[in-house]
Amino acid sequence: MELFLTLTFLFVTGSILGWFLELIFRRFFSAKRWINPGFLTGPYLPLYGFSLASLFLMSRIELTFIKNEVLNKIVLILLMGIVVTLIEYLAGLIFIKGLKTKLWDYSNQKGNIQGIICPLFSTFWLIICAIYNLLLDKYVMQMTTWFNNNIAYSFFIGVVFGIMIIDFAISLNLATKIKKLAKEKQIVVKWETLKQSVALHLDEMKQKVNFFFPFKSNISLKENIDNYIVHIKKNYEDKKKKNDLTKK
Repeated sequence: MELFLTLTFLFVTGSILGWFLELIFRRFFSAKRWINPGFLTGPYLPLYGFSLASLFLMSRIELTFIKNEVLNKIVLILLMGIVVTLIEYLAGLIFIKGLKTKLWDYSNQKGNIQGIICPLFSTFWLIICAIYNLLLDKYVMQMTTWFNNNIAYSFFIGVVFGIMIIDFAISLNLATKIKKLAKEKQIVVKWETLKQSVALHLDEMKQKVNFFFPFKSNISLKENIDNYIVHIKKNYEDKKKKNDLTKK
């Protein structure tokens, strides 16, 4: 029971912290605007929740067959990086195969696999794993100890976890509708690009973008998908022209 509560606490905490990390990344490095990251509506990303819980568990592993302390740490951190990358790959693959949706896309990165994982971002994961294991794990351990000694707070964790489940059901319903339209158009929808496409349409109409409900628009979902396809084609043509000019 204590382990279950600990992992639930870490899952919720990691999901929320990961959401803020991705929010900042999109604002200053990728989309260059404030966009609600991820598949769900609320401020949490389960991928990071699963990752934090996994890192916590793996940091408890003792590789007794490796006697050298430095080598022991290196091997453990490498294993942690592999596990987190595997979590990312499985999550991405489930959405692509099951819902015809790409939650993220690394297709432009060298050495990528199906646009889901790539060496660059796997390296970032590895760095995060090293920081966690070498610097943060002891503090996370203290947090979980405090949580287990103040079990009354588990009520709030349970409430957030329940909200996430409801949010997932609602978001899954939307994704199913998008999947149907994507199947008709014979495309795989890039979730973040679709959000940007809706936001651009609303900007053109001088309407405010709803941060927590980015697909809320004055037009139908089908029309938003049509606009998305036009958006994708325009980006492709612009990129092609840019590459042609570079070659000249």
